[in-house]
Amino acid sequence: MTTTPRRIKRERTPGWRLVGATTNPLGAVIVSRPSRFGNPFTIAGAQEYGGAETTEQARELCTTAFRQWLRGNRDWWMGPKADATRERILADLHLLRGRDLACTCPLPEPGQPDHCHAAVLLELANEPVPAS
Repeated sequence: MTTTPRRIKRERTPGWRLVGATTNPLGAVIVSRPSRFGNPFTIAGAQEYGGAETTEQARELCTTAFRQWLRGNRDWWMGPKADATRERILADLHLLRGRDLACTCPLPEPGQPDHCHAAVLLELANEPVPAS
C-alpha cells in the first residue's frame, strides 16, 4: 500500500495525537519551528523587514524565503549558524521521504496554494531520485 505524503495540521489541544492524525504506513514527522526541520523565517520578521501587511502575506513570504534559502539563495543570509542549519536540513531530508509532515500552520482551502514550509519540505523530500 502506497500513500502520498501530505501535510497535517498539528493541533495543540488536549488529547490530539499525531499517530491518530495520519494514515500513512510510514507515519508522520512534526516539522514545526522548534523541530530540527523548523523554518527560521518568522511571521514577525516578514512583517517587520519584508513589508508583509497581513499574516497571510507574511506566511507566503516566509515560505518563499525558506524555499529559496534551502536552494542556496543568500538574499536572506543570516550568518554561519544559519548555513549550518541549512546544510543539516538538506542532509536530513531523506528522513522525511514518504512520510506525512505536521506543522501548526493552517491548511489551505481546496485549490489554494499551501504557504507552509512543511509543503516545501514535502516537495523537496519526495523529489524523484536521480538515476545514477
